[in-house]
Amino acid sequence: MKTVIINVIVVTMNEAREIHNPGFVMFEKDTILATGPMKDLPKEENVSGAHFIDGKNGILMPGMVNLHTHMGMIPFRGLGDDCKDRLRVFLLPMENKAMDQEMVYLSTRYAAGEMLLSGVTSVLDMYYYEEEAAKAMDEMGMRGIAGQTVMNEGACDFSDPFDAIAYGERLIKKYAAHPRISACVAPHGTSTCSKEVLLAAYQADASYQVPFTIHTAEMDYEMEYFRKDYGMTPVQYLDSIGVLGEVTVAAHCIHMTEEDLLLLKKSGAKVAHCIGSNTKAAKGVAPVTNMLEKEIPVGLGTDGPASGNTLDLLTQMKLCADFHKNETKDRSAFPAEIIVSLATIQGAKALGLDAVTGSIEPGKQADMVLVETGSANMFPVYDPYSALVYSANPSNVEAVYVAGECLVKDKSLVNVELNELRDSLIQKMKKTEFRKYMVL
Repeated sequence: MKTVIINVIVVTMNEAREIHNPGFVMFEKDTILATGPMKDLPKEENVSGAHFIDGKNGILMPGMVNLHTHMGMIPFRGLGDDCKDRLRVFLLPMENKAMDQEMVYLSTRYAAGEMLLSGVTSVLDMYYYEEEAAKAMDEMGMRGIAGQTVMNEGACDFSDPFDAIAYGERLIKKYAAHPRISACVAPHGTSTCSKEVLLAAYQADASYQVPFTIHTAEMDYEMEYFRKDYGMTPVQYLDSIGVLGEVTVAAHCIHMTEEDLLLLKKSGAKVAHCIGSNTKAAKGVAPVTNMLEKEIPVGLGTDGPASGNTLDLLTQMKLCADFHKNETKDRSAFPAEIIVSLATIQGAKALGLDAVTGSIEPGKQADMVLVETGSANMFPVYDPYSALVYSANPSNVEAVYVAGECLVKDKSLVNVELNELRDSLIQKMKKTEFRKYMVL
């Protein structure tokens, strides 16, 4: 049966950046059939039996793409937020003591619910026990890539990084034919993986044409390590060993030189910009203006809930606008249209999914978000891009579709209760080291 959403401001994010106001979108099963202004809506006799949904002048936009996060880290949110050395004091010790397959599964289900409620429909995850993450994302109906983290010193799931790579490869093969879920091998960082590990991970990802994602040029000590031991920047190092290429999605890229940017441009690598976590940790603001001027593909990421505290991209869009305008001392920098593109079509391009999602166009998957405009903060709407970037927040997300399936309706998850997801995770956390810090 066809479904037609009518009386909406359709922000297509197609190449022409068409906006249909008022407009409609028609889809059947998982595929968009048509979109356009209301005056072009087919007569009812031509869509006999269709289900019509009145969007009530809301903004219908493509599903958003979270290009970098760690969904298994929900239990860490708010733990040691203002601690100077949170990584070593809280995160790593707790991961080794409390993280297991069940925790990753339950946390990923909750994170998926949170993202769907905020309009994120696609995600590149990076954590441990990623077979559990893939299972959870699939059950929740998301479009996701499960990135199996690899570290030289070992982690809570694998002590040998090559065992982690082999696990990641098996996961890639398992989900190769899945319509929404895929996988990749995700080395943790430039300074936490040896050359041999990076090469093996890159070879695996490149051979299957899945993203090779890695934390890059994020930390001060990372920069000092490569300067002192190699006389290079992290980006120069990745290029020198042959793992900077079209499948590379480099997360953060805060501390960049002009040569680094030229290497990214030449290689075809992509950047996941995580403005919220970067500024919260006082790490700096990545030179995204320069990246875009050089036509380096950039998308938006939230980082993990332990780093940026939120998994929604509406918050990231506002932060992106504010920080970059302030950084460049230019109020006209980073127009809202550009920022919405980073959260949608540009993120999809970075993942190689732009033929599938990222814009509202006939033939693409029906991944869409309805942002209501009836709330106090959403009036008036002169420019839908501006309304999305500067006014909207997750509470304005009315409905969410992934592959044509309605997963959020009337601002609530359709297939599962959020409280159910939370309660399951709480019970698990109470059985682990997390219980010492919980106030529930």
